[in-house]
Amino acid sequence: MRLLFRTKFSIFSEILKYTVMKRFKKTDYWISILLIVGFVIIELIKQDRTFIAGYFVVGAWQITSMLIHAVNGWFVNKKGTRYFYHWLVAVVCGLGLIALTGFEMFWMLLYLLLFIAPFMAICYTALCIKEVHVKMRRPMDLLK
Repeated sequence: MRLLFRTKFSIFSEILKYTVMKRFKKTDYWISILLIVGFVIIELIKQDRTFIAGYFVVGAWQITSMLIHAVNGWFVNKKGTRYFYHWLVAVVCGLGLIALTGFEMFWMLLYLLLFIAPFMAICYTALCIKEVHVKMRRPMDLLK
């Protein structure tokens, strides 16, 4: 009886974990899309430096999402796309710490990130969409 309970509870626990993960991931990529598109529209309307705030807001959201994925172990297996993306962000953060030592290096990194950060944000959002709609499909759906 105890083994049966443990087995049924374990299956329920896995289903619950899967459901929570899928709901979080869908919410995650929709928030990323809304933030990116929203800040682009606001910048086009106002034509001031709102996009700089957008860099920080979108970046903060995506780094929070990355940390949640890392803590829960969602799609962070070695040689996976998310694993390499996490290392890319870690390298950029490390370069940021190194760039704090020199004024010219700091501005050079900021200038580089001005062009690279939007592509990184779009790639991260695409990665989340791919994980939800391709990797999390049920095995029987793949046979259709």
